Amino acid sequence: MTADWGRGIGAVDIGGTKIAVGIVNLDGNVLAKEECATEQERGFADGVDRVARMLLECAQRVNVTIDGIGIGCTGPVYPGTGEIGDVEFLKSWKSANLVEALEARFGVRAALENDADAATLGEAFWGAGRGKAQVLFVTVGTGIGVGIVLNGRLYRGINGAHPEIGHQVIDAGGPQCYCGARGCWEVLAAGPAMTAWMTENGNPGLTAKQICAMSADGDVLARKAVEREAHYLGVGLANLVNIFCPEVIVLGGSVMGSASQFLKGIGAEIRHNCTQVPYERTEIRLASWGSEAPIIGAACAWRHRFMTKENLSAFEI
Repeated sequence: MTADWGRGIGAVDIGGTKIAVGIVNLDGNVLAKEECATEQERGFADGVDRVARMLLECAQRVNVTIDGIGIGCTGPVYPGTGEIGDVEFLKSWKSANLVEALEARFGVRAALENDADAATLGEAFWGAGRGKAQVLFVTVGTGIGVGIVLNGRLYRGINGAHPEIGHQVIDAGGPQCYCGARGCWEVLAAGPAMTAWMTENGNPGLTAKQICAMSADGDVLARKAVEREAHYLGVGLANLVNIFCPEVIVLGGSVMGSASQFLKGIGAEIRHNCTQVPYERTEIRLASWGSEAPIIGAACAWRHRFMTKENLSAFEI
């Protein structure tokens, strides 16, 4: 028997490898989802056709009327206009307007956000930051990204720019980063930094996940790599505590799959470096959504843009 949920938010997550879509209710629950390969070489119109088909199939499966569509997309994107920028993995979509295309198909409003900002909104409103006004979401994986919600609103830089906090300089004498700086947070504390350090110390070819597993099994060199990682993660997070004094910092990304090995060291750095702010009131939490984070974040991008306190009560599921 098919469920009947009434109304929902259409969610679209677009990456270089795959496109995922789903239907999400107002509590942040994924009711249905589908995905396909991105295959950007097939062109923008074909991509929109596939997104629309999957959204309709998901909505029909759970008998939902789509009230709006949220989109999270690998950047750069332009949230104000709905256009795709010069995205490395979406070359044939450059300058196309995804918001206009989906609004025309479904007759509802759509909202586009950088996928990192969409994930931040999902954690801030439906995840580990729920109920908090100042939330930072830090993803640690191949790189380091940070999304910022202040007083319940997504922070945007000049011209809507997404702040690149992963490239704050931690050690000016440190390794060279592709961004042009030396010793930025990403080059010192993202997953590949652990791999690079182990290689420099005679143990090449390991992933961050493997290094953490070796550390947990008692390997001395791997343990030093984990301690180094915790130190640099802690220094960067302490900077964020000093600058923003947030209520919550949410940690996500692949490296945080081994968070238990880093949290003690992170806490020590924050206590040591944040003596001038009430650091003890900033909670460090782990991300909530796992593999469903992109879909939930995309839906929350629409919720954040269009649903005010005045009209939330009209959206009952």
